[in-house]
Amino acid sequence: MLFMITQVHTPENCPKDAGGADILINKDAQGVTLKGRWGAWAHHIIWYLVEANNIEAVQSFLDPGMKRCTATIEPVGEAPLKR
Repeated sequence: MLFMITQVHTPENCPKDAGGADILINKDAQGVTLKGRWGAWAHHIIWYLVEANNIEAVQSFLDPGMKRCTATIEPVGEAPLKR
């Protein structure tokens, strides 16, 4: 299943001088494949598109940023639903 994650941090909690955006995620989280990452860096917002089998895997992916960020997680699809 695909998930679009929006991760937001404040300027005071910005990871820019502490290792960058990579410190906000667990790239080795079991069951998660990072498909893409985009940022509105001046707004302190990062979007991730991940593929994961369950929400627990997504939570593991986001765990490193839990003390710096908030995140919203939305399931998304590659094609519209057939009706």
